[in-house]
Amino acid sequence: MKKDIIAEIISIGDEILIGQILNTNAHWMGQELHKVGIKNSFVTTIGDNREDITNSLIIAQERADIVLITGGLGPTKDDITKKVLADFFESDMYMNQEVLQHVKEFFESRNRVMSEVNKLQALVPSVCTVVPNELGTAPCMWFEKNGKVFVSMPGVPFEMKNIMSTEILPRLKDFFETPYIAHRVIQTIGIGESYLAEKIQEWENKLQDNSISLAYLPSPGFVKLRLSLSNENKELVNYQLDTATKELYELVPEYIFGEGDDCTIQQMIGELLTKENKTIATAESCTGGYLAHLLTSISGSSAYFMGSVIAYSNQVKIQELNVPTETLQEKGAVSEETVRFMAENIRTKYNTTIGLACSGIAGPNGGTKDKPVGTIWIAYSDEKQTISKCLHLTKKRDLNIHLTATACLNLVRKTLTKKEFTN
Repeated sequence: MKKDIIAEIISIGDEILIGQILNTNAHWMGQELHKVGIKNSFVTTIGDNREDITNSLIIAQERADIVLITGGLGPTKDDITKKVLADFFESDMYMNQEVLQHVKEFFESRNRVMSEVNKLQALVPSVCTVVPNELGTAPCMWFEKNGKVFVSMPGVPFEMKNIMSTEILPRLKDFFETPYIAHRVIQTIGIGESYLAEKIQEWENKLQDNSISLAYLPSPGFVKLRLSLSNENKELVNYQLDTATKELYELVPEYIFGEGDDCTIQQMIGELLTKENKTIATAESCTGGYLAHLLTSISGSSAYFMGSVIAYSNQVKIQELNVPTETLQEKGAVSEETVRFMAENIRTKYNTTIGLACSGIAGPNGGTKDKPVGTIWIAYSDEKQTISKCLHLTKKRDLNIHLTATACLNLVRKTLTKKEFTN
């Protein structure tokens, strides 16, 4: 069996250390390395300090096969990464004419004048291989030493991601002959991580017998299950992953809504509505338009999403959605009766096949003993039925808004796919 290929990420920047920005680069790079069979074992974050950068490189070369460095490649005096790398590899610096030409064209294309400082971007260590940076002026640099690879990339996320995807990852795969690795990402909704783990425990144990690794990736309202398997036999890998995925669908079909890292519940709802030639409108109170935002975040949503009423006040509920005054007085805005009227009447108002509504106490204020913060009512209505459900969520406003919209979309999914709706 081949030895693991170990990577270390070194993130350079005082702004990361003081919490001014999040280290999203390391997060993304770790995911992409895993996809190609490279094990990211270390992430080091340091400031723009010569001694710290040098020490990090010394440590990394002892424990990793690949060292990926981001940041510190600007033309200003505080960006010292190139100089430190030149010293580390005992190299002089030279003006790379191809990089210089690229920098000139970069500024010309934006009708800007290239300063003398910007020319310094083309000054690189002579022992490195320059990797083009199509989206910026800071060049990417590839170094090799004792069978190990060091790559220095700009810290700007969209520049780094483009270089990694188009240049660095393919080169690393060729240099190290990485094993074939495949993944399946199954998206679930409406069940917590611990409850899901309990339901699929025997299936998970069987995965381990076949050397398939399983990762639980929870987020509010969702749990991703990522299956991974590495083997030189590509056909065997795909067969085993396909078999395991099929078995999972048979175990918990009511919670699975799609596959793939980028699959979203709103995308899945859009596909369902399009397939069945249905339209939808929303009546929102506590979510303040967030539900409509999710539905319209999908390209082509105008084919099925007709509109929304943000009925935040009782007056708007009465005037725009015909919720009876007596219902609001006797039952309240946060009640099953009110939310059912909202769902039914938004459907009628916009002549859609589906009406979707929510009303609740998002918090952190406004709760009572009978209806504490996090009490939410949601409802789905079509020409045949109206379904309502009470949610008991958290004390956090933003989270409650997100979870409410997610529950509304899940109610649509379960109804359209005829999945039994469970509390």
